[in-house]
Amino acid sequence: MPVPDYQSLMLPLLRFAADGQEHTSREAVDMLATELQLTASERNELLPSGQQEVFNNRIGWAKSYLKKAGLLTYPRRGTLQITSRGQQILAENPPRIDVKLLKQFPEFFDAREPSVNDNAGEQAESVSALRACPQIT
Repeated sequence: MPVPDYQSLMLPLLRFAADGQEHTSREAVDMLATELQLTASERNELLPSGQQEVFNNRIGWAKSYLKKAGLLTYPRRGTLQITSRGQQILAENPPRIDVKLLKQFPEFFDAREPSVNDNAGEQAESVSALRACPQIT
């Protein structure tokens, strides 16, 4: 079985956190790898950069997206915990959690878009400020 994409890992990750306890990222990676019956070679497969395992990277992206949508929180560095919103989503028994589902939460967009919008605004302000400055000759 190839390593699943990050969206396919969102629901199993949220289910892992369903007990409401604080869990380490390492616990999540180990449990999901076992649940998905990944082989050692699948777990150890590296990204093209050679710096990180593909599976760990995809779990990281799944965690990040779930956090941006308010389904998970990071109470401390290296830990994760389900939120009440995450519990509500699990209670609805979705067949899959993916970006399409996460788009229903405004915080998801706020977390994904501000850097583009804010950066554009900052750039426009900088250009305006430069244009207002007297020319140095």
